[in-house]
Amino acid sequence: MKAIFSRIGKFFLAIGKLINFTRKFVLNILFVFIIGAIIFALTDEDKPTDTTQPSALVLNLSGPIVEQKNYDNPFDSVMNEALGKPDVQQNVLFDIVEAIRAAATDKDITGLVLNLKGMSETSLTKMRYIAKAIEEFKASGKPVYAYGDNYSQSQYYLASYADKVFLSPDGGIMLTGYGTYTLYYKSLLAKLDVTTHVFRVGTYKSFVEPYIRDGMSAAAKEANTVWLTQLWGAFSNDVAHNRNIKPQTLTPNIDEFVTQLEAVNGDFAQLSKKLGLVDSLVTRDQMTQFLIKKFGANDKHSFKQISYYDYLPLLVDNQQPSTNKVAVVIVDGAIVDGKSSQGSAGGDTIAALLRKARFDKQVKSVILRVDSPGGSAFASEIIRNEVDALKKAGKPVVVSMSSVAASGGYWISSSANEIIAQPTTITGSIGIFAILTTFEKGLEKLGVYSDGVGTTPFSGVGVTRALPEGVAKVFQLGVDNGYQRFIGLVSKYRHMSLAQADKIAQGRVWTGKDAQQRGLVDELGDFDTAITAAVELAKVKDYQLVWMQQPLSPVQQFFKELSGEVKVQLMTMVFGDMPSTLAPVTKVAKDLTSLTNFNDPNGRYAFCLNCSTVN
Repeated sequence: MKAIFSRIGKFFLAIGKLINFTRKFVLNILFVFIIGAIIFALTDEDKPTDTTQPSALVLNLSGPIVEQKNYDNPFDSVMNEALGKPDVQQNVLFDIVEAIRAAATDKDITGLVLNLKGMSETSLTKMRYIAKAIEEFKASGKPVYAYGDNYSQSQYYLASYADKVFLSPDGGIMLTGYGTYTLYYKSLLAKLDVTTHVFRVGTYKSFVEPYIRDGMSAAAKEANTVWLTQLWGAFSNDVAHNRNIKPQTLTPNIDEFVTQLEAVNGDFAQLSKKLGLVDSLVTRDQMTQFLIKKFGANDKHSFKQISYYDYLPLLVDNQQPSTNKVAVVIVDGAIVDGKSSQGSAGGDTIAALLRKARFDKQVKSVILRVDSPGGSAFASEIIRNEVDALKKAGKPVVVSMSSVAASGGYWISSSANEIIAQPTTITGSIGIFAILTTFEKGLEKLGVYSDGVGTTPFSGVGVTRALPEGVAKVFQLGVDNGYQRFIGLVSKYRHMSLAQADKIAQGRVWTGKDAQQRGLVDELGDFDTAITAAVELAKVKDYQLVWMQQPLSPVQQFFKELSGEVKVQLMTMVFGDMPSTLAPVTKVAKDLTSLTNFNDPNGRYAFCLNCSTVN
């Protein structure tokens, strides 16, 4: 018997050794694979095109256009390469504009080719800034051509600025207009026995509506229709002017569109040409031959060109060194309490950057670049306090509003020396809300009850108990106070009475154009306008622009230098693109968990829902 157990023991010992060997072998192979992938990622980059010979700059943007690039885990890059996933770039708006402007005066750049098939949908405000640079490029006398197999709405907007627009014979142009739609959960929450307690001030403060209604309120529809119509009007007028067509061409009713499409037998490409949206229908090979004739041939299959991504690293900072600095601090994403993370602007992080600018003796003025629908009221005030401190230190602050500077985004802007927005900026939404959901009804149906004793009326407040009426009144009073504080800031710094501030507040969203007419914005203009204003307020003749950024940790800095460009997100990398059939499910999950991402210590929020759901 002992021998049998001995043999069994040896057998399992052998199995254990085999498992251990296999584990070490797999880990070592994986380690070698990762190291190899890193080396491959670093050495297998396309070599920049030689720009000593004349070449066309190809604006081949891929991925979203952002105000400021986020830091991502570098191992995403490695695994992305290994799995054969396509690169998704974060394209900084100011880099794009800088590259086009540099190319306009670069003797080795002979033209601009817009190849935008990988560019994500982008706000009209950002695109107008890029379009301004394209117009400057055209003014240099160099040609601009656009080609696409298909054009999304944003891709076509930029393409319309080209001298000639080409489309694949089997392609089309998708112009959907602008809209803001969301899901509503009142009935669902009722079926789940979830009680939603809403505290808000502002007739138009619609963030809470999905939790207390089954559809958009009449007030929200009224306000949203106004600014959406203005945005689409601006888009249509810009494109119509570029293509020398009537704006109505871009907005046919459905019957007109069907009739137009029937006339060309359902051929979207032919309809696009017939309506004047494009100049010619050409295949890829025909387009290549056309560009070879214009810019010369590298070989019979390619024209002389340099990619935007190869051209950008070759640019040098032509700013003259100066002891007069104009600091730029970017607020990009929802405003949260604490430090910034990807896709959000942390109150502590932004405040620290503003504080750094305040104590830098060379910084003479600051541009606060805002692209945010708001968020935490507390964090917004932390940022605004630093704006006040800069002004007190004698350093003017100019706010440059990007696509969105609404609710908390306006809160942090309110006390600046000057506020500059583009006509298509979304701003306003001056209001406050708080939401608390409780689950006592659902728990009671399951036979679960909450009971006990506490020393104050607030001791038992939580998601498992009904909210006492008195406590609800306390919450509402706090929200009322927050709203009065908000409109008080508007009244004080925008030089209007409290009643006037209240009238244009109420959570209503305004375009930059309407906001200027109501005194919420000083001047209509872009980032260049903000630079001019900052220099003039600083009263300096020469200056140097400096971009204030959150410093990376030593580990982050090491991996950033090691791995280079930012790649696709880990979730997308591992699980692939989510099937479109699951989109409604993921949308519901995102909406129902969005409140957990808010972290205001007082539970009060200045956030614009519709501003962040335009499509």
